[in-house]
Amino acid sequence: MFAVTAARLNADDPLAALELGEHAEPVPPADWTTVTVKAASLNHHDVWTLRGVGISADRLPMILGCDAAGLDEDGHEVVVHGVVSDPGAAVLDETLDPARSLLSERYDGTFAERVAVPRRNLIPKPAGLSFEDAACLPTAYLTAYRMLFDKSGLEPGSTILVQGAGGGVATALILLGRAAGYRMWATSRSEEKRERALALGADQVFPTGARLPERVDAVMETVGQATWSHSVKSLRPGGRIVISGATSGAMPPADLTRIFFLQLSVVGSTMGTRDQLARLVRFCEQTGLRPLIDRTLPLAQARDGIAAMIGGELFGKVVFTV
Repeated sequence: MFAVTAARLNADDPLAALELGEHAEPVPPADWTTVTVKAASLNHHDVWTLRGVGISADRLPMILGCDAAGLDEDGHEVVVHGVVSDPGAAVLDETLDPARSLLSERYDGTFAERVAVPRRNLIPKPAGLSFEDAACLPTAYLTAYRMLFDKSGLEPGSTILVQGAGGGVATALILLGRAAGYRMWATSRSEEKRERALALGADQVFPTGARLPERVDAVMETVGQATWSHSVKSLRPGGRIVISGATSGAMPPADLTRIFFLQLSVVGSTMGTRDQLARLVRFCEQTGLRPLIDRTLPLAQARDGIAAMIGGELFGKVVFTV
């Protein structure tokens, strides 16, 4: 079958680690099944894998891709939950299983004609949701869903600042938050991306690091080091930062004095559960919300999509069709 793989690791030139071509068919173990992939979406996780982050050379070649929608072995339309946990783990939330992984970390991912996944990881896809839209949900949109509706602790009507408009999770946060009745503010270094965030439904947008007209109830943080100081200073007393990524670096000054004096909270958030993904799919079905897709490409042109992500040329998701 055709697949897109990390054949080697290259921190400086991730595209040099990429190979497209024939790969062995998946052989599902017990309690797993095979999904025929119709669409898969690109995440920064795939670029990090090519750079050698979170994976070792002994696991290569590894098929990339965490997200997919397609057909199960009985022809039913499904969405794939990308978190693979130990079914015997004594945790109610699979994201807290210390042995968890994402597809494309220990097990081959979704950038292929077929992918093997645990049966419990399949969620029915509503007929009104296209394969392309559904393939955007399991990583970026699920991460945003959990940040907003689980980790923020805030009710609709609250003011939330999203750092770094344009990224997949940031875009999802704006769309989901707007649909749910939060007041969504966003920052970006790019004037074009600020304008696009407004068009998505952000109430106000600001240059990165700009002084805000008032302090916010929560900050959704995926950028990390470059925006951390601004995130801490933007919170009202008792406010909360929810962080799910650190694309600009993971070691900012903590500003502990401000955190303890203003009684701020910092909450980590990673992906989401299968049940949360099922509710996210239903949320999209009920509200009519659809993910923002920057471009759709055939899987054979995956190199072009990955190059666009590396170059920061995206606003929304890249989807590969099979």
